[in-house]
Amino acid sequence: MKPTLTILLAGPRGFCAGVDRAIHIVERALEKFGAPVYVRHEIVHNKFVVDSLRDKGAIFVDELDEVPDDRPVIFSAHGVAKSVPAEANRRDMTYVDATCPLVSKVHRAAEKHYDKEHPVILIGHEGHPEVIGTMGQLPDGAVVLVENVTQAQTVELPRNVPLGLVTQTTLSVDDTKEVLAVLKERYPNLEMPRKEDICYATTNRQAAVKQIAQKADMIMVIGAPNSSNSKRLVEVARLNGCPKSMLVQRADEIDFDLFDGVSTLGITAGASAPEILVEEVVNACKDHFDVSVKFETFTEEDVVFKLPASLSA
Repeated sequence: MKPTLTILLAGPRGFCAGVDRAIHIVERALEKFGAPVYVRHEIVHNKFVVDSLRDKGAIFVDELDEVPDDRPVIFSAHGVAKSVPAEANRRDMTYVDATCPLVSKVHRAAEKHYDKEHPVILIGHEGHPEVIGTMGQLPDGAVVLVENVTQAQTVELPRNVPLGLVTQTTLSVDDTKEVLAVLKERYPNLEMPRKEDICYATTNRQAAVKQIAQKADMIMVIGAPNSSNSKRLVEVARLNGCPKSMLVQRADEIDFDLFDGVSTLGITAGASAPEILVEEVVNACKDHFDVSVKFETFTEEDVVFKLPASLSA
């Protein structure tokens, strides 16, 4: 007889509107232009999604110099520096920008601060594609990156002018509040965003994980190791009552020896992880346990982003 396991499925989980839009952009481009269609960097941070699009005819590259002049190229959902479309225009290439509209909003905010001659602070993780893209909207040296509270306590900025602030969209909500508090205390001339830059999907998924972390013996976050929002979900779960929390990409990564003493499992998925991978994990659990599934929904999402005009016809 199988041991019993209650699975708490967090909601919302999985794809956000920006990821859904980016994937549809690649699929629509393949329909319109035929294969191959090139994609600069992973369209979203999920191996299953990338492999599925590769099977349909997408070719993923690191830089534009790997793309032939006569084939279309798509820029990833994380956004790109201004130098990238500039180079594509110089080569007279056909390109489609799949940058998430919420990331584009951050780009515009950074530009507005710069146009007003305000030094710009970006809270984010160095080396993340979104951070590279946001910093690349402005000239070198115009953006000061602050990654954590320690850096917020030591960064030296002008005190006699307003300071502009933007953030990466996939950060920990709680960590970012701490960094903001330090910066605001040190620099009262800091201009806070009118609306939080951390996107609705990141915020909602973290709130949903907090809700189930109190009730679960273990939490599994389905997502990629290079996915910022997925890694933040693991951190949030650990900090909110479930230290036995981990990131898995696929069901075949699960070590069921770790389930000793686990009667309630919380499951969520990062914003770039498709629901089919959630179903895969649930079914793998059913092979080992007598499973009952409960849905723990924090809020409903109905956000939809339109495709670019060049592909919507």
